[in-house]
Amino acid sequence: MTAQACDIDTVDNPNAPTAESLLDGATLADLRLLAHGVESAIRNDMSFHYQTVSIVGREYYDLNGIDPRYTSELLGKNGETLDNNGFLTTRAWNTAYRTARNANNLIIATANTSASLTSEEVNGLNGYAQTMLVYALHLELNRQYENGIRVDVADAENRGPILSYTESLVGLAQMLDDASSDLTSAGDKFIFDLSFGFARFDAPSDFNLFNRAIRARIALYQNDMSTARTALEASFMDDAADMDLGVYHTFGTSGNDQRNPLFYIPNTDLYTAHDSWIADADTSDARIALKTTPLDPAALDVPVVLDGLSGSVQVQNYASDVTPVPFVRNEELLLIWAEANIGSNNGDAVTAINVVRNAAELGDYSGGTDDAALLDEVLNQRRYALFGEGHRWVDMRRHGRLNEIPTDRDGDVVHVQFPTPVLDID
Repeated sequence: MTAQACDIDTVDNPNAPTAESLLDGATLADLRLLAHGVESAIRNDMSFHYQTVSIVGREYYDLNGIDPRYTSELLGKNGETLDNNGFLTTRAWNTAYRTARNANNLIIATANTSASLTSEEVNGLNGYAQTMLVYALHLELNRQYENGIRVDVADAENRGPILSYTESLVGLAQMLDDASSDLTSAGDKFIFDLSFGFARFDAPSDFNLFNRAIRARIALYQNDMSTARTALEASFMDDAADMDLGVYHTFGTSGNDQRNPLFYIPNTDLYTAHDSWIADADTSDARIALKTTPLDPAALDVPVVLDGLSGSVQVQNYASDVTPVPFVRNEELLLIWAEANIGSNNGDAVTAINVVRNAAELGDYSGGTDDAALLDEVLNQRRYALFGEGHRWVDMRRHGRLNEIPTDRDGDVVHVQFPTPVLDID
């Protein structure tokens, strides 16, 4: 007997839709899956952004000794440059563009969906996707600075050029404004769910408050203070609300979730605050105890010493491995408002500064009210309010103060920017 050959029809796996089916003919369930994927993608490898910019900006050190690049390459030891093909450069870049790809896939799928969507529902999907895309790319632009980034990546096979820093900001600002326009015409609710990190921002009009908050941040980078103030007035900034009001990445312990990678186990994960952060602090500042904790001499030798660096106070921004991590918080918005009013309404700047100071159990600001003095105070408040949240290095750079960031070893340098990954150079 001889075996007869037969043709086997290809059967689609209903539990594993193909990329083609998602982008052309996506169902409502597919669109919801893609929307969830955008939020999920943006938190993957997020620690590589926050840790690297915090270390370069000397907010804290990594004294774990797992990889020598954290105390050499990131800190410019003996003038060492950043590797354009190493994980310290590529992981955060890849996260940004993975999120951008997912967001663009959602936009394409929405345009080609087989579902019957109203124009408002389409606007909601597009406004959400575009806002999240810009958020991811602006973080990488903060690392790349004058190297710039690719803003136009809608067509994966025909990506736009790497733009200058200024051009990149203009492009991201326009995308946020376009997304905001969509969100204001998106009805009362999204057709997809968001995590509890968006609990107060999970309807189009409320999500647009988040969009405007990021627009204010972009305007600050552009030194466009008028636009920053306008965006803040349309955001969730609230001088009567908790400083932690905001939008958050969320985490969990289930098999399909992930834990907060920025939670550091006490006396085990040796990320230590730079000595100057403790030494320069007002001893009454409640944020010191909220964001750091002394290492326990009974548990290990203190101070911890590694590669000519030392630390005795551990970073503890997050209380547990499921504590949310902010996209943006009210405290930052109030300080953007303060900075955006310097030179035009210094009284309003002082009022906002005092809201932040009082929340930190500090008294009202009593220093000079000239522009230079107020800027110093705003930067100081941002230093303590936003510790470890990716701002200090950016703040000092945009004000030409990188030379004020302390270096603890002869020959160390403060990097100005990260290199464009070698695989993405034209």
